[in-house]
Amino acid sequence: MSTATAADWHGPGQRAGARWGFKWSELLWALVFPRTGQRIMPTASGVILISLAMGIGTAAYNTANNILFITLSLLLACLILSGVLAWFNSKGVAWRLQPPPSLRAGQEAMVTLELRNGKKYLPTYGLWFGVVANPVEPPSVPAPRGKKGKERPVREILAAAERNRLRARLFLRGRLDPGATARLEWIFRPVRRGAQKLALESVGSLFPFGFLHKHIGGGLRHEVVVWPAPVEYRRWGATAARPLAAGLRMARAGSGGDLLALRRYEPGDSHRLIHWKASARSRQLLVRQFSAESQEIFALWLQTAADVWTRPEQFELLVGLAATMAEDLFRAGKLGSVAVNDRPPQPIRRVRDFESFLDELAVVQPVAEDNPGSATAHSRPLGEGLRPALGGRKNVITFAPDGMRGVAAYVDGEKTASA
Repeated sequence: MSTATAADWHGPGQRAGARWGFKWSELLWALVFPRTGQRIMPTASGVILISLAMGIGTAAYNTANNILFITLSLLLACLILSGVLAWFNSKGVAWRLQPPPSLRAGQEAMVTLELRNGKKYLPTYGLWFGVVANPVEPPSVPAPRGKKGKERPVREILAAAERNRLRARLFLRGRLDPGATARLEWIFRPVRRGAQKLALESVGSLFPFGFLHKHIGGGLRHEVVVWPAPVEYRRWGATAARPLAAGLRMARAGSGGDLLALRRYEPGDSHRLIHWKASARSRQLLVRQFSAESQEIFALWLQTAADVWTRPEQFELLVGLAATMAEDLFRAGKLGSVAVNDRPPQPIRRVRDFESFLDELAVVQPVAEDNPGSATAHSRPLGEGLRPALGGRKNVITFAPDGMRGVAAYVDGEKTASA
């Protein structure tokens, strides 16, 4: 976890440790004209109390009854005290939103909201926080239309967007003491892949009497990427991938014959691996590290031609199958490189390389191009268009529609999996 900075925190108490020079003029001005994003609204009971105060005030002026004037002053004092206590309750409080490191569609994820009370003497009570996860529509998606090609009503479009939006309200159940911190957790399940915005929309409180609703703008937004959901697929063992030529080297540590790098000697290393000349030059023991040999290294090529993948649900299945197969191959150490459409193949050597590929799959969309390498590749033997870009390799995984709804994976033109 990275060290928190002042820019990570938002709210009235954003600047921790800053001295607050108290002035009555600033206090009264803040109560009459609050800052941008802050407002105090009466609740239902507050409206009743205000109406009652107006009625009693009218009766007091008409009858000149001192008891009614005293009652009116008590009601007004209750309202003013409620506003002042609500202002002090949120003063000095700061918050920050921490999204999860990775998100998968259809899987639960946890968002953490950290709170901090920067006041020295007063605790904080009864805060609630409104959080929302809103999917970001890709720019290439056309405007939604009806069955007859007419544009859908704006109300229907907004209703469809609201169904994909996830909302929740987190409550501070206990007391937040001066100088203390607290953590609130929100567990949600992303509906689909793509970019999403996690936002803290509002911070509210009914403290202390419930007559007034104190509202503060959250001001926190994080854009995250939701990876495709894993899918179940069937392997076809009869058409297993053909192994590559023996002796193919990989850029990772192993027991092959090619020297990969030199590293420091560690207890347990064989003395036969010590490179004596390099150790003498550097005045420390260095051992030789050889490359690993692999017999089954695969290259995955994903083509998203719009004229081939015409059904949205079938395209989503394609992306999920590609992500699932790539993850299985990567965990087995058999994924050598990946390519999307006409982009150059990217080698997969570490976890970050694989996560970058998942980030690309999260936002990939069907493309309409006249490039024969992407749009008409399925009219030729599968994998034939990729071999020039991959240097003529074997074990090239490509994908094609399997019927009206399914997706099939091919290795050098032979069917190896289907979903």
